[in-house]
Amino acid sequence: MNDDNEKKIKILIKNLLLELGEDSSREGLLKTPDRVSKAWKFLVKGYDQNIKSVINNAIFSEEYDEMVAVNDIDFFSSCEHHLLPFFGKAHVAYIPNGKIIGLSKIPRIVDMFGRRLQVQERMTHQIAEAINEVLSPKGVAVVIEGTHMCMQMRGVQKQNSFTTTSAMIGQFRKDSKTRDEFLKIISMKR
Repeated sequence: MNDDNEKKIKILIKNLLLELGEDSSREGLLKTPDRVSKAWKFLVKGYDQNIKSVINNAIFSEEYDEMVAVNDIDFFSSCEHHLLPFFGKAHVAYIPNGKIIGLSKIPRIVDMFGRRLQVQERMTHQIAEAINEVLSPKGVAVVIEGTHMCMQMRGVQKQNSFTTTSAMIGQFRKDSKTRDEFLKIISMKR
């Protein structure tokens, strides 16, 4: 997001406050357009990132061929339908095929796709496809558990609901034993 976009967002927020019946010159609202613009710049910073810069050459040759899983990755995103937050945990695994990735890069990939206007289903698939593309592993699995404010604050107002999505590629999709091992790993309580 560039400076021109930030200025436009500030104007939009000031107008939104007026349309809501607020006085945008009220002390508590004077800096709200600036704060909201900065917040949205952060919330959608994933649009300014790409998989190559996120990974930053942290792919290494390794003959390890068992499952690598990173669990309970906190994520925060924004629903593209209501512009309200959704958040939760992502669980990601892959089976190397001669290459591994630096472990910290997996949460960074989750963040890159989370920091965009999203639907959970697409985000789950994007994470799996990105890892599959850069590593060409034997398989990739992603499970995301999300809490959606659009369901809790408005609409059906179901405060204890959460949504689970999954994407399975390669061995995780073809082999039920591999898939079951992953699902068992992510269900273990720490």
